[in-house]
Amino acid sequence: MKIQESTKPAMPEQSRSCHFCAWLLAFWLVAVGSPSRASENWPQWRGPSFNGSGTATGLPSVWSATENVAWKTPLPGAGGATPVVWEDRVFVTSLDDETKDLIAYCIDRTNGKILWEEVVGIGFSDEGRGRNMASPSPVTDGKKVIFLFGSSDLAAFDFDGRQLWKRNLQEDHGPFHILFGYHASPLLYHGKLFVQILHRGHPIDGPGTDYEGPRESFLLAIDPETGKDLWKQIRPSEAVEESRESYSTPIPYEGNGRPEVLVFGGDCITGHDPDTGRELWRWGSWNPRKISHWRVVPTPVTSPGLIYVCAPKGEPVFAIKGGGGGLLDDSAIAWKLEKHTSDVCVPLVYGERLYVLDGDGKFFTCLDRSSGEVKWVHRFTTQGIFRGSPAGADGKIYLITEEGEIFVVAAEDAFRQISEFVIGESPCRSTPVAIRNQLLVRTGENLYCIQSVD
Repeated sequence: MKIQESTKPAMPEQSRSCHFCAWLLAFWLVAVGSPSRASENWPQWRGPSFNGSGTATGLPSVWSATENVAWKTPLPGAGGATPVVWEDRVFVTSLDDETKDLIAYCIDRTNGKILWEEVVGIGFSDEGRGRNMASPSPVTDGKKVIFLFGSSDLAAFDFDGRQLWKRNLQEDHGPFHILFGYHASPLLYHGKLFVQILHRGHPIDGPGTDYEGPRESFLLAIDPETGKDLWKQIRPSEAVEESRESYSTPIPYEGNGRPEVLVFGGDCITGHDPDTGRELWRWGSWNPRKISHWRVVPTPVTSPGLIYVCAPKGEPVFAIKGGGGGLLDDSAIAWKLEKHTSDVCVPLVYGERLYVLDGDGKFFTCLDRSSGEVKWVHRFTTQGIFRGSPAGADGKIYLITEEGEIFVVAAEDAFRQISEFVIGESPCRSTPVAIRNQLLVRTGENLYCIQSVD
């Protein structure tokens, strides 16, 4: 890749190195807090490094109703949201099956006690079609926690449960026209709260049917302290109908010496300036025929120099070279995986490997994250499908089917299954969270804390 030449006077090599290291440290401090605290917490969707991996150690490989369960906390209904953790506080959401309340919870990580709960909105559940308004994951910066629900109710609380602000995004920006409802999680990054709304812009048979004229997709930046909009970046697309829709979450990336926010959906991926929302680059060539039902579900995931995106409906997983500008052609593709790709589950970057889970076909593929070389492919024999994404920590990978069957796999260059057992309590669509020496697993009925008992 050609490196852009600078017109500034050259710095000595040592100064350039120190300057870059200082910049990189500042970048990560802004993104996720101090390195030590970030690694010990799971502050938002896909964890401290935004890739599904964590630094927890001493994690158990098997548990049951009586073995290695530190505590379990009943919840009043299902929810696809992944719990987030800051020190001894766990934040999770749920729909109440009886009242239809959308509830924000704060739970003590040490004993499972509910410290506070607040109703944020009213929702519904249509499990037959996979819709649940408690699917977006919360996000925290260690001082406040922000909850977003599929109803578009967005609210911030301090750690004692005091509401700091609340708003409804559809009331402020018009209805969302998404076939299976809104499921994307917010991103807290670069001092801003980012929310993406990629939709078809006109009514459909589903949530958000009130028509007020065509509406554009957009990326929204919000002041996390006040809840007020900072800017709204229209995000155009040439996709049609359902292919304009995305359930993906915005994710950060640093490439070519700049921070970016990645937005995936509408037949393309774009990189945006986090300060202004300006589109920096765009790529997408997997749908030249403009097929109308190729919505996007998985969130992008990154590693140094590469951005991984899963094209929908069995199309390839693409590794895109980071740091580009403008409209990119297919020379931006570093490599691609064409078999056993993911339509729903988000890939995992753990160590030097990329793991791709085909949730419907039940194939699990391990690749070299840089070259795309396939290390191994394994097919699970379970009858269930996967909707949660894999999580990696302590040399292990944790996977859970929708029916609550757990698989623990070694993070190695050859496939090795460590254990397999059933926890049940369907539907299980949340992703396991590895924190310190504990594993948090959200089922359709409970939040479990799994911990090895000596």
